[in-house]
Order: sequence, then structure tokens, then C-alpha cells
Amino acid sequence: MKSLDDKGLIAFTDGSSLGNPGPGGWGVVLVYPRLGEVIELGGTKLNTTNNEMELTAIVSALSYAAHNDEPLRIYSDSKYAIQGVTEWMYDWARNGWKTASKEDVKNQALWKTLYQLVEERGPDTISWHHVRGHVGIPGNERVDDIARLLAEGTNVKLYRGSIDDYSYPDVLTEPPADGGREAAKKKSSSSSSAKAYSYLSLVDGILQRHATWADCEARVKGNNAKFKKALSKEHEDEIIAEWGM
Repeated sequence: MKSLDDKGLIAFTDGSSLGNPGPGGWGVVLVYPRLGEVIELGGTKLNTTNNEMELTAIVSALSYAAHNDEPLRIYSDSKYAIQGVTEWMYDWARNGWKTASKEDVKNQALWKTLYQLVEERGPDTISWHHVRGHVGIPGNERVDDIARLLAEGTNVKLYRGSIDDYSYPDVLTEPPADGGREAAKKKSSSSSSAKAYSYLSLVDGILQRHATWADCEARVKGNNAKFKKALSKEHEDEIIAEWGM
């Protein structure tokens, strides 16, 4: 497997909330290959959303590394965050932090801070990478654990020290070029008959959780809707985040 050793500064980020809104947590793994150092960051908020925690993690990573001038690669499993920073953010800034439909941008304070941090560092010094969650990418798996455990109220011991002594030595394994999409497809195929943890539906921007497929089907049938089977609480959170909720 390829290594990220020669890629400058690396940051894996993730956020989680239980309930969306509900108690949340965020996690960051910063790797300084030239120094052989790993730094974990994390935090919590009592009432928050997945998207707020995803952005908080990225802002925290950029803030911590603000005085490091190495090229920075940021890996996140949040499509909302990656698309926001690479496609939407500058239009929002020009439009007074309004969306194309003239509505206030959600999580506006975080987006403004993120915009400032990116501008101060220099947009060309940062590359943004979307990776799939829960497909075995070491850095993403670790920040997912940090965010989820903190959201659950678990005390997490955050590491700072030599990469040689780090409990996750594969963190420098470069994620696949497709961000883990092929692995996600295989995982989805192999688990298609697995028992459901829940069924999720999204109709007219309103998210609902269902205990049975019959309930979910009754809601989405005949509507322009999204729906999906979740196999675990973590999978449920991932689906909700992918839908931008």
C-alpha cells in the first residue's frame, strides 16, 4: 500500500451527533510525517448536529496547524463539508452568507471561521479529500471512534507523541484513489440481507426513523423521497450525514 509519508501534513477529521440534534463529538488526527509525530484532538457539545461537528473538526484541525506551512491534506467522510469548502463557500461569502435561494447559510459562524482560516493559510496549500466512512481507512476509523465515543460521553484519552508508539500505525496508509467507494459497494452488497437497525426516510426535507420497512415504505411511496436501511447506529449516522441533515 502507498504511504502518505511524502505528502506534507495530514489531517483526518470526523464529527458525530446522537439524535441529530443531540449530544455530539468531533475528532481529529493530525500527522506530521517529517517530525514523526501524531496529535489527536477532540471535543464535545451537548446539543448539536452531525454537520456542525464535522465542520468543528475541520476548523479545529486548521486552527491547530495554522502556524505550520507544510502542504495540508484534509480527509473527511462528510460530503457536506467537502462540497461546501470546494464548491459553495466562496459564493456564500460573495452573497453575504446567503444560499442561492437567499436563505441564511446554516452553521454560518463555523463557515465564516473556516473561510478565514483557508484564506490565511492559502487555498492552494490545502487539498480536500472525501473518503467513505466505515470501509477500513485507518485514519478515518480512528477519528470516527473519537467523535462517537465523545458524543456518547465516554472519556477518550487523546494521543500526542511519536508515530512509532501510536496504537494505529497504519494511519499513514494512503486512502484509495476512489475514496473507498468500491469497498463501500462491496460492503453494501455483502450486507444487503443483514438485519436492519432502522429504516430512514427523507420526505420534503423532514427526516424520520422507522422500525420496519413497511412503515418506511408507506411514507415514501408516491413521494420524491430518499430512503435507506441502516445496519447500525454508526451506519445510521453516516446516512444522515450523507443526506446533509
